[in-house]
Amino acid sequence: MSIVREPRSIARKFLARPQQEGLGAVVRRSIGRFELRYFDPFIVLDEFSVSAPAGFPDHPHRGFETVTYMLQGAVTHEDFDGHKGTIKAGDLQWMTAGRGVVHSEMPATEGIQKGLQLWINLSSKHKMIQPRYQEISGANIGEATKDGVKVRVIAGEALGIKSTIHTKTPTIYLDFTLKPGSQIQQPIPKSYNSFVYILEGEGIFGQDSRTNSPISSHNLLLLSGFGDGLVAWNKGTKILRFILVGGEPLGEPIEQLGPFVMNTQEEIDQTIEDFENYTNGFEKARYWRSQARVELGY
Repeated sequence: MSIVREPRSIARKFLARPQQEGLGAVVRRSIGRFELRYFDPFIVLDEFSVSAPAGFPDHPHRGFETVTYMLQGAVTHEDFDGHKGTIKAGDLQWMTAGRGVVHSEMPATEGIQKGLQLWINLSSKHKMIQPRYQEISGANIGEATKDGVKVRVIAGEALGIKSTIHTKTPTIYLDFTLKPGSQIQQPIPKSYNSFVYILEGEGIFGQDSRTNSPISSHNLLLLSGFGDGLVAWNKGTKILRFILVGGEPLGEPIEQLGPFVMNTQEEIDQTIEDFENYTNGFEKARYWRSQARVELGY
């Protein structure tokens, strides 16, 4: 019996090409680029690759959540409130920036560090809440395997496994790996906007495996708003790995200036004033410098 009665089709497809970001880091940006500025409630999706001494030194955020999911290597995070930690391959950090955070994200080991960072918008009532961190080691992320399909449940539910992550904006975030010859049917709440980002291999997504062509890695697939889930097939000879992400649209105005995401231009102007004057959540930024910044001498 099918658990997805109306599979969502692919509405748009984007190939994420490498670009420079931060201090010498390379990112493949699929959401947040000029063709796709915003996909409510998602602001940015980056697949990043960074090697020391490059990285993402001291920078602020306000008004949204960042979700960092490590694929290879490790990154050390440090913020102006004394929070510091290292996330390794398979680990997750879900940071609610709320009213304001200044932090750095830098390579923790030699070689290339790879991961995904997703920015999720917060509703107007949550934009100025206190910052919060949820960090989960890879060993504590729920997994399930069935008929050649493995899923890691970062947020939401799949194959009977529920995530322990609390999301301010209702979200699903699932990491699927399909062996050759396998397929998956995954329900998606009908009200959610959703997308697929392919990490490895190639797969067929949508309504008909006979007529749709395989799509390869580094492609973002925006799914249509009609349907109750995703159907995907791996008809190749290699592993297919992709993330499926969905979220409840906020339906609110959005104004963005780099790492500040608010609802109005007046709120952006106030945020700039707060950041420059170390007020309303940015007080601790006045004298704070990350260890990485001190060591790099700038």
